[in-house]
Amino acid sequence: MNVSTHDYIKELSRLKPGDLGLLRTHAGQGLDESVEGFDLFAGIWWPLRQKSAGAPQREVAWLIAKLYAAVPLKHVDSEASHLARQLARCAPAAYENEGKPRLAFIRRFDRILRTPLRQLEPELCWALNQLRERGFKLDWVHLTDTLSHWERQTTRYYWATDFTSILTGEHHAD
Repeated sequence: MNVSTHDYIKELSRLKPGDLGLLRTHAGQGLDESVEGFDLFAGIWWPLRQKSAGAPQREVAWLIAKLYAAVPLKHVDSEASHLARQLARCAPAAYENEGKPRLAFIRRFDRILRTPLRQLEPELCWALNQLRERGFKLDWVHLTDTLSHWERQTTRYYWATDFTSILTGEHHAD
């Protein structure tokens, strides 16, 4: 576990409702589009970055801040709560409605895997809302660290493997 990332998630969880609301208004926006958003973000991220080069990258940290504000799922340090695994648990059953909802769900997950980081926010909002609808928790630290390496093919491969293993019931106990 990256301690700097853990500290970042802890700081996000301490934000007041008004600050979370401000971040929500920046959905889909870049960091440089609002002085208020930049100031709030910089107040959280910059002190951590000064302490450690291991702090999340700025682009990833900004994305996570907006996602956390939009869908503030409770954080839990657990392999079982990695996003790809949790999302697989959200998939409709294969036998429902001739499997069409399940196939559409799998295609949506595949779209996440094919989306570059700079365009990933709407896809991740969809995924996080799937978890929220089912009352699931999320390992925000793992998500942040994973997105820091999103452009690596191996990162997406591991997500696909996690998703598929849960979906097909081939996973091992966590």
